[in-house]
Amino acid sequence: MRIPGAGAFRALKIYNYRVWTAGALVSNIGTWMQRVAQDWLVLTQLTHHDASALGIVMGLQFGPQLLLLPFTGYAADHFNQRRLLMFTQALMGVLALALGVLTVEGSVRLWQVYVFAFLFGSAAALDAPVRQTFVAELVGDEYLPNAIALNSTSFNGARMVGPAVAGLVIATVGTGWAFVLNGLSFAAVLISMSLFRRAELYPNARAGGTSRGFLEGFHYAWGRKDLRAVLAMLFLIGTFGLNFPIFISTMAVKVFHTDARGFGLLSSIMAVGTTAGALIAAGRARPQFGSLLIGAAIFGVGCTFAALAPGYWWFGAALVIIGIAALTFTNATNSMMQLSTEPAMRGRVMALRLGIALGGTPIGAPIVGWVANRFGPRWALGVGAASGFAAALVAVYVLSRSTLTRAAVRRGA
Repeated sequence: MRIPGAGAFRALKIYNYRVWTAGALVSNIGTWMQRVAQDWLVLTQLTHHDASALGIVMGLQFGPQLLLLPFTGYAADHFNQRRLLMFTQALMGVLALALGVLTVEGSVRLWQVYVFAFLFGSAAALDAPVRQTFVAELVGDEYLPNAIALNSTSFNGARMVGPAVAGLVIATVGTGWAFVLNGLSFAAVLISMSLFRRAELYPNARAGGTSRGFLEGFHYAWGRKDLRAVLAMLFLIGTFGLNFPIFISTMAVKVFHTDARGFGLLSSIMAVGTTAGALIAAGRARPQFGSLLIGAAIFGVGCTFAALAPGYWWFGAALVIIGIAALTFTNATNSMMQLSTEPAMRGRVMALRLGIALGGTPIGAPIVGWVANRFGPRWALGVGAASGFAAALVAVYVLSRSTLTRAAVRRGA
């Protein structure tokens, strides 16, 4: 494993990417503030520690990734990506401000949180594949793996700051102000995009007007064994493993009996691991399939340690392990799928990736929430551990088949 050095930040040599990264960092901090505030609002203010309600919120927020899949990938491959991003970022900012106003006024209800979660998730579903493929327009294919990893570094660096700030905001002035601050943070992205040097962009190939849209992307991905295996692993971990709001909030409230500050600190502690994982990925030239096996297996081990953690700080240490593993896995899937896909197909393939990874949340989150309610948060983490080990077995199968195929080819030669 290569330790990141100066080369880990090579994509920042490009002006447009530097500007984008600065704006995204501010917005990412706001995003993590909202995530923590939303979980805390549902779990402690609108319900009495009801993990099932939190699971429903997660399902509504991530369900549009799958529900809108036929349109989101098509949009990413056909429309002007910069303009589409400015629209989705502005829309999410308005939604965050509206939820913040309702919460500050004390009139927010659980059903309203459900509605906002779905609306915010719908905007994010349109935004995500465009944002991920737009990176190639900023840096070109040469720096793409590094830029993807640095995006994750920014997102997870903000994860160290945002939850801790959210905990302080909630404890001092109230939950609603965390939503308001997130809404204002989207202005940073809009300003950064207005400062781009358009002549220095690397325009992605746009799909032709006669494209069959989503079905073409689905057939393309399904026709390749490597992409099918990656998507299967993503489904397992994305559906049953990446339910951190449920894992962390229920352990914080039900097991360790912490307040909003303690809850926010746990999310920030996990960000230490995710940021480290992103930096390690940034120092790697190009991910291999073995990275998926390592990430999935360590993810399973980390969730097992977290489920068995005897105290708050032991649990925090386990979250660092989970964070490193999760980022090793998700960054590898992102880079591998983008670099191995035809440029005109990237939007649809990445939308399919996000739909599989996040679209399973409406299935997994309510199940994990029910397990947390019925059997306890530690058993919910056990479900996450099982997902990591199952995904690792898929990788073992693929690598073993690849080894057998190469051996057969050599014997035939």
